Amino acid sequence: MARATEKLSFISSNAPDAQAARFELEALYGAYTPEDADVIIALGGDGFMLQTLHRMMNSNKVLYGMNRGSIGFLMNEYATDGLRERIERAVESEINPLEMVATDEDGAETHAFAINEVSVLRQSYQAAKLRVSVDGKVRLEELVCDGLMVATPAGSTAYNLSAHGPILPLVAPLLALTPVSAFRPRRWRGALLSNKAEVTIEVLEREKRPVNAVADNTEVKSIRLVRIVQSKQTTARLLSDPDHSWDDRIIAEQFLY
Repeated sequence: MARATEKLSFISSNAPDAQAARFELEALYGAYTPEDADVIIALGGDGFMLQTLHRMMNSNKVLYGMNRGSIGFLMNEYATDGLRERIERAVESEINPLEMVATDEDGAETHAFAINEVSVLRQSYQAAKLRVSVDGKVRLEELVCDGLMVATPAGSTAYNLSAHGPILPLVAPLLALTPVSAFRPRRWRGALLSNKAEVTIEVLEREKRPVNAVADNTEVKSIRLVRIVQSKQTTARLLSDPDHSWDDRIIAEQFLY
């Protein structure tokens, strides 16, 4: 079935190049509000695309990004010609984000979604001490480290890769559990989990070793514990050019060393 491309909405980051691109494209293709558009065109870098994906979760709106930032891993190449034809040929990926429920020292719960990863990170000069459970079973009684993250396939080439975690194909039904500078057990490199798993991370010696939890751009200070599970009800929709699909970009990252 052909994808509707008549009504396009152009949104951009505050970067001058992104703003200029939006004005140029609106002059060529017209401008609709995101609510009325068939496709939303995001102009900027990866950070702006992540913000837009969060904003459009469960809206059933489809996003097509073009790079007007720096790295642009989540974006397609910028070009003004043949945009509607490119969108018609594009490959769609449906993203199910992680859902984080973080409980702080006062017992308050914060719910947040993460497209890339949920991480717990030490707050001070003291290393964190964590207890890690998977589906209610303790798997690590004590992990001493700078942090620990649960990453999606979509986020496996971001912070997860920098922490020497595995790259996961976008279609893999897996999550990466990756430590940041593990001290004890020093040789523990992390684990691959089913994307149906629920991960619980408890903070030990909280007063001495405070820890923060971060879900993409949402941070919770001084947590007691955090529960992480991939949401099956929450989705975001992203388009990629067929010769440069998101899944292909993730696979290509494994051959760039």
